[in-house]
Amino acid sequence: MDRMRMESVDMTAQNIDKIGSIFPNCITETVDENGKPKKAINFELLKQMLADEVIDGDEAYEFTWVGKKAAIVEAHKPIRKTLRPCKAESKEWDKTENLYIEGDNLEVLKLLQESYLNKVKMIYIDPPYNTGNDFIYNDDFKMSADEYIDEVGEIDEDGNRMFKNTDSNGRFHSDWCSMMYSRLMLARNLLSKDGVIFISIDDNEVDNLREICNEIFGLRNYVGTVIWERAFAPKNDAKYFSASHDFVLVYAKSLTNFSIGKLPRSEEANARYKNPDNDPRGPWAADNMTVKTYSVSYDYQITTPNGTVISPTNGRCWFTSRERMQNLIEDGRVYFGADGGNTPRLKRYLVDVQQGMTPTTIWKYDDVGHNQEGRQELKKLFDDKGYFDGPKPQRLLQRILTVANLKDDSIIFDFFSGSASTAQAVMQLNAEDGGNRKFIMVQLPEKTDEKSEAYKAGYKNICEIGKERIRRAGDKIKAETGADIDYGFRVLKLDDSNMTDVYYSADEYDQNMLSKLESNVKEDRSDIDLLFGCLLEWGLPLSMPYKSEQIEGCTVHTYNDGDLIACFDKNVPDNVIKTVAKRKPLRAVFRDNSFANSPAKINVTEIFKLLAPDTRVKVI
Repeated sequence: MDRMRMESVDMTAQNIDKIGSIFPNCITETVDENGKPKKAINFELLKQMLADEVIDGDEAYEFTWVGKKAAIVEAHKPIRKTLRPCKAESKEWDKTENLYIEGDNLEVLKLLQESYLNKVKMIYIDPPYNTGNDFIYNDDFKMSADEYIDEVGEIDEDGNRMFKNTDSNGRFHSDWCSMMYSRLMLARNLLSKDGVIFISIDDNEVDNLREICNEIFGLRNYVGTVIWERAFAPKNDAKYFSASHDFVLVYAKSLTNFSIGKLPRSEEANARYKNPDNDPRGPWAADNMTVKTYSVSYDYQITTPNGTVISPTNGRCWFTSRERMQNLIEDGRVYFGADGGNTPRLKRYLVDVQQGMTPTTIWKYDDVGHNQEGRQELKKLFDDKGYFDGPKPQRLLQRILTVANLKDDSIIFDFFSGSASTAQAVMQLNAEDGGNRKFIMVQLPEKTDEKSEAYKAGYKNICEIGKERIRRAGDKIKAETGADIDYGFRVLKLDDSNMTDVYYSADEYDQNMLSKLESNVKEDRSDIDLLFGCLLEWGLPLSMPYKSEQIEGCTVHTYNDGDLIACFDKNVPDNVIKTVAKRKPLRAVFRDNSFANSPAKINVTEIFKLLAPDTRVKVI
C-alpha cells in the first residue's frame, strides 16, 4: 500500500519524465544530496538527439536578469505545506464552490498544481507595480547584496568597481522579475486550453512583464495590450507628463483555442447606422469597396445608376470580382449616393452586427470606470471608510470578464486579490445572467498599518478586508437583484505540513525510536485538515461537498459522493474497511495507525482487491 507524499508535486521530476517519454535514451541515474538514486538527464546526449536545433556559443536572443535561473528552480521545487480549512471565517461553507486562500501565492500556486491543472478559464491579477514601496514578497531565491555583486560582476576579483548599479537598472527590477516569473510559470499550468490571463500593470514594469509573458506563454499566444484611462483628471503637479493610464496585458494559453468575447453594442455605435434609401433590411453603414492588394482581374470599371463610370483609385482595385460586384448591386447592397452617381459603397447592416462589438485596445474611464471610482465603490461597502488603496473599478473588471468569453461554469482565479474586487465582479455577473462561475482568490495576509483606518476598525491584515468585502458585496448584490446564486466562500489558510518530521524521514529512525513516537501527524491537526491535505495530492478540487459519518464508532469522510473516502481513526475494524470498499470509491486513504500491524494492512489491501479492485488506496 503506497504512502502519500504530503508535499507539493516535484515539477522537475515531472519534466524529466516528459523528456524521458520522448528521448528515453537520454535519461540516466545519479544520486541526490542524501546519496539516494534519482533520475537525471544526459544533456550531452540530448544535444546530439536535437542536432541542429541546439544553440552553440553565447549569441542568442533572450531576456534575462540576475536571479532568473534561481526563479525557475524555485518554481519547480516541491514544498511541504498544506491548506487548512477555516470554517469560522467562511460563508456557507457546506454549499459554496468559491475559495478564499490566505498565504504566499507562490506556495499556494504550487499546492494547486494538481487540483486545478488545466481547469481555470480566466486569470486576472493586479500585481505590485514595483513603484518602490509596494513590493513586499520575500522569496527564497532573492539574493543578498554580496551575492548580487558576485553575479553581475560589479566588483572584479581585485576589488575594482566595474560599473555603478542604480535602482533603475539591476536588482530593483531583477527581484520583481524573479517574483513574477516563477508565479506566472505555475499560473500558466492552471489555465484551460481556451484559457486567458489578464495582468494589470503600469509604466514601471510593463516592458519587463511583456518579455516575461512572451517567454512563458509564447509570443504566438499574445492577444493584445489594453490601455486603460484610469485617471479622469490630470495631476498639475506632475514634473513632466501626468500619467493617466495603466496597461492590461492579455495572453491566451493557446490562441488557436481562445475566442474573444464581444462587447454589447452602445447606442452611440448603433447611431452610426442609417437608412437613407429605406432599405427593407434596415439601417446600414457605408464601407469602402477597394483594397490595396492589387489584382488585375479586380481592376475594372463600374457604371453607376446615373451613367457615371467609376474606376478604383490609382494603385487600388475593387475588393471582389466583377461578377460578384454585379450581384451585390442588383441585390441593393451597394449605395451610389443620393443622386446615384457617387463612388460605390458597400452596405454593412446593423442586423448583421448586433451580436456584439469587437473590443478595442483603448478603454476610456467613461466606459469602464477610473481609479477613484474603484475606491468609492469600496468605501460604500464599508460605511464610507477608505480601508484599501487602489481597488479596480467594477466596470473595468466586468469588461475583462466579458472579453474573457467565460462559460456559465468557468473558474476565475486571482492570486493577487487585494480587496477581492474580482470576487465581487464574478458574483455580479452571475447575478445578472444566472451563471455559476466560481472564483478562487489568493492573498498574502499583509499587515495593515497600525495608523490606518483599517487597523483601527479591526482589520489587522488585507485578507480580513477582502473576506469582509465579499460578504458585504454578496449581501448588496442579493438585495439589489434577488438572484439565487453562490454568495459564499471557503476560507483556506496556508500552513506547514500536517505531518511531523518522522513522516518524511522514517528511514532515519530505528524501530525502538519509532515505538516511542505516538503519531506522525501534528497534534493540532484535525481530520478535516488531513482530508484537505489529501485532496491537494490526489488532485481533487477543494470546493466539492463532503459528509462525515459514524460507522461502528469510526469517523468516515466521503468527498463528492465517492471521489475520495477517508478514515483517520486508529485500529479501524475490518467491517468498517469492508463498508468503505463496498461503496467502491475512486480513492481511499487511511492512517498508518489505522491498522494494528502489518498483517492487518495486508488484509486491507486484499479486501479492496476483492470488493473494489479499481479503488486506489493509500496511507498517511
